[in-house]
Amino acid sequence: MQHQSYSVDHLHHLESEAIFILRETAAQFHNPVILFSGGKDSIVVARLAQKAFWPAKLPFPLVHIDTGHNFAETIEFRDMLVKKLNADLKVGSVQESIDKGRAVEEKGINASRNMLQTVTLLDTLENLKIDAAIGGARRDEEKARAKERFFSHRDEFGQWDPKNQRPELWNLFNGRKNMGEHFRVFPLSNWTEMDVWQYIKREELDLPTIYFSHERDVIIRNGVHLAVTDFITVQPDEKVQKKTVRFRTVGDATCTGAVESVASTLDHIIAEVAAARQTERGTRADDKRSETAMEDRKKEGYF
Repeated sequence: MQHQSYSVDHLHHLESEAIFILRETAAQFHNPVILFSGGKDSIVVARLAQKAFWPAKLPFPLVHIDTGHNFAETIEFRDMLVKKLNADLKVGSVQESIDKGRAVEEKGINASRNMLQTVTLLDTLENLKIDAAIGGARRDEEKARAKERFFSHRDEFGQWDPKNQRPELWNLFNGRKNMGEHFRVFPLSNWTEMDVWQYIKREELDLPTIYFSHERDVIIRNGVHLAVTDFITVQPDEKVQKKTVRFRTVGDATCTGAVESVASTLDHIIAEVAAARQTERGTRADDKRSETAMEDRKKEGYF
């Protein structure tokens, strides 16, 4: 009973902190949005925003950067949740960026549109005149994200300089910026993957079905289990296998790997996460391109 009480108090503290951040964002910025991928972290952010401003309507539009290579389950869930929340959804299209010549499609066996999202994201923020983009990134995900503040300053080119961030002392947040600059806001910074799953269970939140174990055709490429979709070209030396898997993260189908798992309920997933020795982004092929892949993309304006 004591352990359960600690867990509840811990989640309550994290929830209160995140709600405070969301209310500060609403107070300091003119046109904030929630970056919504349809993944578990952005679902939690949407719930926190709902609580922060209840009974009013969600004050932030949801912005989805659509690579065009999404899992069907993710798009289906996105549309369902938007309708349930009565939220305003804005979609930035990577395909549109390619068609306009703003981005160039990658070639080769490991081609992905994941890196192209940066151009589409920055264009979408500029076109919508967004001055704060709220995301679900957490410091425990990856070493580059461990350097983030709650209010992450971006320059007029949308770029991130880890050495030029504002101090955050005593819950005081500096949202001042020059014309053309904006902020990324991360209310889940102090959360862990386990915290997110426990909160999802506590709040009884709906999730895309791909988070739970299911049978799916996969190939193993560079040690990553990739789902066989219309966006992946299976090579002659690659064997398509039917495996029971689930996804720990939701992203572009060309680079988001699955894990073999029989975890079909939230309790099973929580137990699995507790025993995991690899971070959830360890299944992302895009993070394996170089030792500094994530940090390089963040400096260019990636989420």
